[in-house]
Amino acid sequence: MTAPSVLPLGERLDDLPFTRKHLKVLTGSGLGWALDAMDVGIISFVIAVLAQQWDLVPAETSLIASIGFVGMAVGASVGGLLADRFGRRQVFAVTLLVYGIATGASALVGGLAALLVLRFIVGLGLGAELPVASTYVSEFAPARMRGRLVVLLEAFWAIGWTAAALIGYFVIPASADGWRWAFALGAVPAVYALIVRWGLPESPRWLASRGRYTEADDIVTALERSAGHLSTSPPLVVAPVAPAASARDRLAALWAPGLGRRTASLWIVWFCVNFSYYGAFIWIPTILVSQGYDLVRSFGFTLLITLAQLPGYLVAAWAIERWGRRITLVVFLAGSAVSAVLFGVSSGEVMVIVTGMSLSFFNLGAWGALYAVTPETYPTPLRATGSGWAAGIGRIASILAPLSVPPLLALGGAPLLFVVFAAFFVIAGAATFGLADRRGRALDERSPALS
Repeated sequence: MTAPSVLPLGERLDDLPFTRKHLKVLTGSGLGWALDAMDVGIISFVIAVLAQQWDLVPAETSLIASIGFVGMAVGASVGGLLADRFGRRQVFAVTLLVYGIATGASALVGGLAALLVLRFIVGLGLGAELPVASTYVSEFAPARMRGRLVVLLEAFWAIGWTAAALIGYFVIPASADGWRWAFALGAVPAVYALIVRWGLPESPRWLASRGRYTEADDIVTALERSAGHLSTSPPLVVAPVAPAASARDRLAALWAPGLGRRTASLWIVWFCVNFSYYGAFIWIPTILVSQGYDLVRSFGFTLLITLAQLPGYLVAAWAIERWGRRITLVVFLAGSAVSAVLFGVSSGEVMVIVTGMSLSFFNLGAWGALYAVTPETYPTPLRATGSGWAAGIGRIASILAPLSVPPLLALGGAPLLFVVFAAFFVIAGAATFGLADRRGRALDERSPALS
């Protein structure tokens, strides 16, 4: 197949202003992101209720929290590989379908074993969702605003978590079956999101990397028309496209010269941020209950703490194009470490809320910056694979973190627990200096040697 007479596709995408079609890509992807957050948020409230209704011991409640992350670890790793092989949009749709069915079925379970099986399946769908979504949005976004748009995509997490907190506060305590209604509510939006996803275009960068130039050109041309200008530049001579590489070749390429150090640094940051975030936020409602606050009050505190997430994302979205990726990530990780220590030693309602909101603000701002830098680390043929495996390594930490909370609480209470979380934030901040900062630079479109 011969390529159309166009500018290099990446230059055409980077030359565009923000259009309504970009907004559709952002919001369509963000719906899935919000669903992921809503599910993770809801389970933190459900755990607190089921611990009382089903007389669960801490080891069993930890297993409920962790089993979903086992699924997420598998889903993230496999989802990235599939997205690089078969395309971004198809993987989107499948992940939402898996998530929606398993979440709806969770509302009907009658015991721990069935819930654990379904939580694992939910994790498979959600685990593949996040790295593929950030890869997808980054491949459409113009270079000058790419980091900001990916952080805004991550901001949908705050919307989903806030929805979970509202459900946790108003729905779950309303009746003995409130937790079942929470799961049912979590499944309903998946149907709408699935419809939206099928209406989104495939990534033109991915299409071009597979030699499907005409399809890629049609999508970019539609974007240009929506912006009111078309490219009239000299023809592009396109190099031959190599055959699709095997999964093993793509994984090996993540450690090739020039990428190995970045991959190692990225995996460390992902592992440490996941450990601290999920260790803290999955357990906050339960920790507050254990400190003497009743269920409704602890859920109310969690709702207030959650509301600080959105400002954290918005500030990170501003800073990431002003300060760059690394500095933004380091500042928010440092703020997270300090906030974690203060939250761990807080006493009294005001200090619990204020320090919890500070932790929420800085931690979620760090997440936004991390999701922005991750897909930029790799060239297009490896982008989803690299993002997926970084997320998969992070999910290992999210499995371990909930399991580590009960023994740490028994050993030193909340102060020790949150000092440990702060230490992980500090390690993540140090590893950040091994990452590349591609603020304002075009995405890497080269085809690395995959052998």
